[in-house]
Amino acid sequence: MKSIVVVGAQWGDEGKGKVVDYLAASFDYIARCAGGHNAGHTVIFNGDRFVLQLIPCGILRSGKHAVIGSGVVVDPVALVAELDTLEKGGIDVIGRLHLSNRAHLIFPYHRQMEKAAEAARGAGKIGTTSRGIGPAYEDKMARHGIRVGDLMNPPRFREKLERVISEKDAVCRATYGVPLDTAGMAEQYLALGERIRPLVGDASVLINGALDAGRSVLFEGAQGTMLDIDFGTYPYVTSSNAIAGGACTGLGVGPTRINGVVGVTKAYTTRVGSGPFPTEMPDLEATEVRDRGKEYGAVTGRPRRCGWLDLAVLQYAVRINGISSLVVTKLDVFDTQKEIQVCTGYRYKGTLLKQMPASAEDLAEVTPEYRALPGWQSDTYGVKESGKLPRAAVDYMKFISDFLGVEVGMISTGPERDATIVCAGTKLAAWI
Repeated sequence: MKSIVVVGAQWGDEGKGKVVDYLAASFDYIARCAGGHNAGHTVIFNGDRFVLQLIPCGILRSGKHAVIGSGVVVDPVALVAELDTLEKGGIDVIGRLHLSNRAHLIFPYHRQMEKAAEAARGAGKIGTTSRGIGPAYEDKMARHGIRVGDLMNPPRFREKLERVISEKDAVCRATYGVPLDTAGMAEQYLALGERIRPLVGDASVLINGALDAGRSVLFEGAQGTMLDIDFGTYPYVTSSNAIAGGACTGLGVGPTRINGVVGVTKAYTTRVGSGPFPTEMPDLEATEVRDRGKEYGAVTGRPRRCGWLDLAVLQYAVRINGISSLVVTKLDVFDTQKEIQVCTGYRYKGTLLKQMPASAEDLAEVTPEYRALPGWQSDTYGVKESGKLPRAAVDYMKFISDFLGVEVGMISTGPERDATIVCAGTKLAAWI
């Protein structure tokens, strides 16, 4: 049995899509455990660029199974659009893509209410994608969500939807002064339900059965550690558990069935939306990194905020995820950098902190402590062997590994599959 969780070790957008796509070659099942279609994975396959928002990118590997777990919130419109895109790209999903009957659904009223709520916050807005993710999770926790399994039973679905729409419309009118637009929603969703019906089943039974049979499973998280609803920079977070434990709750597998955790980090740091970002670069430096790294959201197109690598964040991520091996992506973005700053800790009101602040307000007031490392000022784009990396780039990787006490098992030097270095003698190399 081989089962590995891949998580983002920063604020998301670390390049998990390419990493999961690369690792998928060595696993039988690739299973998504949390998030919604606000999480975009960009993968280059056969020269084509695929942006997958709900479907695990392992579906691009011939013969592999892809699973969408119960911890994911699913917009059927987005899911069917992805199915169409894959079909046009010649990717056959029949018998290989599986959708949990326990996954909760996103409806147009979730998006309407999220947009209204975000607008009402004014300057205090969170910076959501307004795709209805948060409100769908709110309904899930409030115990009046509607699930994929309900959509498979039209009479039950109509009854539940009618009741929920009545409640939501009353709330939206009273709180935001606008009615909901729900015309034709039931028919639209029932038609979408028929399209996805062949995919629906019990994901927990499927995954546990695969493990029992000795098959290998790659668990795929969404977003990143610092966006986790419990351990991220609350309230500037997502609405689900983006850490490794989310694999258990989002797919119905026990923690004893997981062999290791792979954390993905960029060679620098980015985040999208509002919230504290201690190592954020000044505009001029951030623009250079953003342009070299093409730091724009795969789903939203929003420019990402860019900063120096934050080892305090990675130290925190290693602890709460139990990270066994690190993957460092976008090393090539620093190819022109003469000197690289690395944050090794924070001071708060003059005192060196020994742990990550729980409060976003406190984190916003910390002063990062930096260590300057020499850049390599030579081309690493597309390098596939560690022996061909510049000495300063190797030293940069070693500094990260030594500081965190965790191996660097893989380095990505470009978006293509083969622009990847697997570090010999590491746990990650043994897993694949």
